[in-house]
Amino acid sequence: MQLFMQQMVNGIALGSIYALIALGYTMVYGTIKLINFAHGEVYMLGAFTGFYLVTVLQVNIFLAMVVAMLATSLLGVIIERVAYKPLRNSTRVAALITAIGVSFFLQNIMIYFVGPEVKAFPSPIKVTILKVFGLVITSKQILVVVMTVILMVALQLIVQKTKMGKAMRAVAVDPEAAQLMGINVDRVISFTFALGSGLAGIAGILVGIYYNSIQATMGTAPGLKAFIAAVIGGIGSIPGAMVGGYLIGILETLVTVLGFSNYKDAVVYPLLIIILLVLPSGLFGKNVKEKV
Repeated sequence: MQLFMQQMVNGIALGSIYALIALGYTMVYGTIKLINFAHGEVYMLGAFTGFYLVTVLQVNIFLAMVVAMLATSLLGVIIERVAYKPLRNSTRVAALITAIGVSFFLQNIMIYFVGPEVKAFPSPIKVTILKVFGLVITSKQILVVVMTVILMVALQLIVQKTKMGKAMRAVAVDPEAAQLMGINVDRVISFTFALGSGLAGIAGILVGIYYNSIQATMGTAPGLKAFIAAVIGGIGSIPGAMVGGYLIGILETLVTVLGFSNYKDAVVYPLLIIILLVLPSGLFGKNVKEKV
């Protein structure tokens, strides 16, 4: 039981990162029904922004998080304006292919400038080990979980309590009706991309701190898993993205401790299939009838 609880702690720390990335997917899809496959690369760029701020400019890690969040938010807005906005009235397949293209473009640009090699992320915080009821918890795990909870609570408050949050929910329900009511739809969509991309940027830095390594291709696998987390939780649902991220993190950790570490990336897909067979809209998703 103690071993199980220890792996639950490790899984929650890993799931926190997946949940942060998944929030970006679910927010964008919930607003404009677009799957932004370039989101994983935004997360990667956030990690490299933090890396250069900490190593080259000697910036405090928390200030680096703020700067990385602002930088990736700006990048998210640029991607939306340049790549997605011109295709807003086109087919979903065209937008999906464009998102995949943007993903490969950003990844290869980073490979060109920084190379494909793994880079050692500095340890900006003192690593301490706490023992609670026999469980080993590190300061890195505490930082990851606490930062994730704070950001998720802040996001929920923004969506539920602010004027922009109400506008986001209105655009998600009916963009045309929202525009007739005086809501600037373009501004709301840009804000959604900025918010989701900023969360991904901080997730990139947290991964660098947690694993002490980053690379230009690091966004592909976590980005895909975070998308699956969003689908499992019910894409478009913020609580669903959080729960989906934690489920995948815990599942991966348990599979690893059972000795099947080579299959930790594969077990995510059976979980997705099982949940969608039972709940086609995900754990927290709503069945929405579309007019034909």
